[in-house]
Amino acid sequence: MGYKVVVAGATGNVGREMLNILAERHFPVDEIAVLASRKSLGTEVSFGDKTLKTQDLATFDFTGWDMALFAVGSGPTKEFAPKAAAAGCIVIDNSSLYRYDPDVPLVVPEVNADAVLGYSKKNIIANPNCSTAQMVVALKPLHDRAKIKRVVVSTYQAVSGSGKDAIDELWDQTKSIYNPTDDYEAKVYPKQIAFNVIPHIDVFLDSGDTKEEWKMVTETKKILDPSVKVTATCVRVPVFVGHSESINIEFEDFLDEDEARDILREAPGIMVIDKREDGGYVTPIECVGDFATFISRIRQDVTVENGINLWCVSDNLRKGAALNAVQIAETLGQKVLKKG
Repeated sequence: MGYKVVVAGATGNVGREMLNILAERHFPVDEIAVLASRKSLGTEVSFGDKTLKTQDLATFDFTGWDMALFAVGSGPTKEFAPKAAAAGCIVIDNSSLYRYDPDVPLVVPEVNADAVLGYSKKNIIANPNCSTAQMVVALKPLHDRAKIKRVVVSTYQAVSGSGKDAIDELWDQTKSIYNPTDDYEAKVYPKQIAFNVIPHIDVFLDSGDTKEEWKMVTETKKILDPSVKVTATCVRVPVFVGHSESINIEFEDFLDEDEARDILREAPGIMVIDKREDGGYVTPIECVGDFATFISRIRQDVTVENGINLWCVSDNLRKGAALNAVQIAETLGQKVLKKG
């Protein structure tokens, strides 16, 4: 006996990845429905060895369905997620809409799996921001050992975090630089992304932080521990897939770099590749398609009393979005619905 599962936004990058991961992880699906907006209606998507036709999100009846994985953005989510929830279908939402709602759990299963039990207030569970998800997976086992006081993180985020148009923009701009007869104007980003980096993700706030930076701070506190201080600088880089992060962690207690390495090696969802030699670390291109969050460059920070530096890389379309949503579905099944 398995689950009746809906994937909303099935034609987008994250929706397609959700379908791939549900199949790869052999999620116990009895029946699956794939939904899209009217402009994508009837588009075919793959689920394992099956080909499915999308149905209309606007008219779909969620009654009798167990869970719906939403990858449609905040606007459509605001309209349709409450309808699904009211029909008794538990929503796992990948947008930012419900992340900061105190009645909606924000879950990374390796970090706070029991938080899924709070789903019943609104029948909705939120998926965190992609850059937050991989960071808290790395922080959690270290926090359990030595209690984190402060985190300073700089991100190097792939263009796929902005969607398909951003991937196309990087590709087209790169080609236009090599072919001077092409003149490709930036549309998705405010400045050229090809052969460049842009220290600006999402909108600017009055504080001078961008909203992406604010998300990392707020979400880390909600998922991990409200007492942890976080400061972030988020940067878009000319990489198609795979977010990287340079993380500086200050602890209340001393933590030796060798013990930190051992702790991370044993932690769920993490792969440590940390050799102090040429190529003894992971780069974004190597993490694409993988479920793990990769940790490299673990070393003592001697400029503070109890400090550790590390490098964290993950496939943002997987752990940062689709994989985490499927892991939430798995946790929901194990702890609440108990089918399959």
